[in-house]
Amino acid sequence: MVYLTRVTLTSYRRFSQLAHSRLYQATSAQAVPKEKPVEPDLQPRKRDESTSFVMNMFAGNANFEQIFPYPDVLTPDQRETLQMVQKPTERFWEENHDALACDANEKISDKVWENLKPMGAFGLQVPSEYGGVGFNNTQYARMGEIMGAHDLAVGIALGSHQSIGYKGILLYGNDEQKQQYLPDLACGQKIACFCLTEPGSGSDAGSIRTRAELSPDGKHWLLNGSKIWISNGDIADVFTVFAKTPVKDPKTGETKDKITAFIVERKFGGVTSSSGEKKMGIKASNTATVNFDNTPIPHENVLGPVGGGFKVAMNILNSGRFGMGAALSGCMRTQIRKAVEHATQREQFGSKIHTFGAIQEKLARMSIAHYATESMAYIVSSTMDRGFKDFQCEAAISKVFSSESAWFVTDEAIQILGGMGYMRSSGVEKVMRDLRIFRIFEGTNDILRLFIALTGAQYAGGHLKELQKALTNPVGNLGMIMEFGTKKMKRAVGLSSGPSLTHYVSPKLKDSAALISRSMEQFDASIEYLLIKYGKNIIHQQFLLNRVANSAIDIYACMCVLSRATRSEKLGLASADHEINMVRVICNEASDRISSALASIRAQDKLNNFDLMKSISAQVCEAGGVAQAHPLEQTPIV
Repeated sequence: MVYLTRVTLTSYRRFSQLAHSRLYQATSAQAVPKEKPVEPDLQPRKRDESTSFVMNMFAGNANFEQIFPYPDVLTPDQRETLQMVQKPTERFWEENHDALACDANEKISDKVWENLKPMGAFGLQVPSEYGGVGFNNTQYARMGEIMGAHDLAVGIALGSHQSIGYKGILLYGNDEQKQQYLPDLACGQKIACFCLTEPGSGSDAGSIRTRAELSPDGKHWLLNGSKIWISNGDIADVFTVFAKTPVKDPKTGETKDKITAFIVERKFGGVTSSSGEKKMGIKASNTATVNFDNTPIPHENVLGPVGGGFKVAMNILNSGRFGMGAALSGCMRTQIRKAVEHATQREQFGSKIHTFGAIQEKLARMSIAHYATESMAYIVSSTMDRGFKDFQCEAAISKVFSSESAWFVTDEAIQILGGMGYMRSSGVEKVMRDLRIFRIFEGTNDILRLFIALTGAQYAGGHLKELQKALTNPVGNLGMIMEFGTKKMKRAVGLSSGPSLTHYVSPKLKDSAALISRSMEQFDASIEYLLIKYGKNIIHQQFLLNRVANSAIDIYACMCVLSRATRSEKLGLASADHEINMVRVICNEASDRISSALASIRAQDKLNNFDLMKSISAQVCEAGGVAQAHPLEQTPIV
C-alpha cells in the first residue's frame, strides 16, 4: 500500500507539471465558442456539484440519479387530470382540424384558433391562480405530443406563445408582472412572442444591436431595433424583447453594454410588424419581422435584472427545449402509423411489402428512433419536475436527437409509401417540410453540439483543477488523489471497464449495459486526452468536438432506453420484450458508433482527413462555389 501510494503521488506530480501549462486552461473564458447558444459559468465547479448525468460523464463520474429508475412524477390526481384533458383534446384535433387546408391557406383557421382558447391550450403551464391549467412539464409534454401528432405548424404557434413567448414572465416575472400579464395570456385573449433573432445575430445572441436607452427621468426606456423570423410576430400583443442597454459597474464605474430583457406591449406605440415571409414549411404559423421605433417601455417592465437579459434568454430556451422532443415524438408516431398502414396493405410481387427485409429494417429503425426520442423526452421533463436545476445538456441533446430522428422517420415513411408519400394528399410531404426548421431554430443543432461538448469539457476541466489544487496538499487530499490514481492505473493495464450498471438494469439487458459502460470509459479517457493535448485551444477543434458531442448523445440515449425498458420489464408490461429488443439494437449499434467516433480523435489518418476537409472547404470558399474544373471544360496548366 505504501509503494502504491508513492508511485501514485509521483505520477500525479508529473501529471500536474504537464497539466499546469495546458490542461487546466480549458475552462478559461477563451474556451467559450464565439457563436454560443448559452453563456456557461466560467468559474470551476466544486466536485460533484452537478446532478446532471451528462456533465458528470464528462468528468468521469457516474451520477445516475436523473436516469434510474425511470421517473414517474405524476401523482394520481395529476394523471387523472391529464387524462381528462387528453381525450377531448385528441378528439378535437381529429374532428375539427384540417392540417392540409391550413398549410394551403398559410393560416390557422379562425375556428380552430378560437376553439383552442376555452380548452386552456394557451395557458397549459400557467398556475391556476393566474387563470391557467397549471400543468407541470411532464403534463405539458404529453399535450405537446398530441399537438405534434396532428399539426406541427399549430404546435409552433402555441409553443411560441407559451414555451418561449411569455415563459420569461413565468420564470423571472415579479408578482406585479405576473398579475398584469398572465391572465390574459393564459386564456388567449392576448398572444405573446419571443424576440431575440436579428438580421446580424443568429446563434451568436450576444451580438444583437437592438438598443434601449433609459430616459433622463429614469421612468421608461426607449427601444429601437428590428427582430426577424419571429413566430407570432404579426399577431402578438405582448413581446419578450432582448436589447443592449448601458450598464454601469458599481465597483469600477465603467459603463458597458449588456443585454436586458423587456416586456413590451404593441399598444406602447412604435411597434410595427410584417409577415410577408414565404417559408418552406410550418406555413400556417405566423412568422414576421418586428420593428421598434422609439418604443417607450415603463421601467417596471424590465424582466429580471438590468443587464441580466442574456441569462434570461438562455434559460427560457433551455426550459422550453424539452417540449420539442415530446412534440416530435407525437409526430413520429403518426408517420410510423401511416407507414405501417401502407406496408401491411400494399402488395407487390405477390406479397405484402411488410414481409420484405428492406421494409422490415425501415420499420424497425423508425420504431427504434421513436422509442429513444420518447424515452429521452420524458426523462428530461421529469428531471425538471423533480426540481433538478442542471439539465441544459440533456435538454440540448433531446432537441438535437428528436429533430434529426423525426426527419429520418418521416423520410423513411415517404420511402415506404413510395409515390403516394410524395403526393400532397398523404400529408407526409407537408410534415417533412415542417420538420426542416426544427434542426435550425431554438439553437441550431450544429451550435448545440458545440455547446454540449464545450460545456461538458469545461466541467471536466473544473474537476481537474481541483485535482491540481489537491496535489499541493497530497496528505490532506489523499482520497481524491487515490481515486483518480486508481482509475488511471486500471486504464493503463486494461482493467478499467467503466461504471457498473448491473444494479440498475434488468438482467435481460446486462450485456447491453456492459457495452455502454465500456463506452463511458472510452468517453472519459477521450475527454481527458483532449484536454491534456489541446487545453484552451479545444475550442478550435470542432471536427473533434462534433464527435465528442455525438458520442455523448449516443450514450445519453442508451441510458434513457435502458432505464425505460427496465421499468417496463419490472412492471410486466405487454410491450416489455419488444422494448428490450429495441434497446439491444440501440446499444449494440451506438457502442460501435461511439468507438469509431472516439477512435477518430487519436487516429492520425482521421486527423489527416480533417485537415484535408479544412483545405477543401477553404478552396471552395475561395472559388465562390465548386472549385474543380468541369469534366467537359478542362484547361491544362501551361
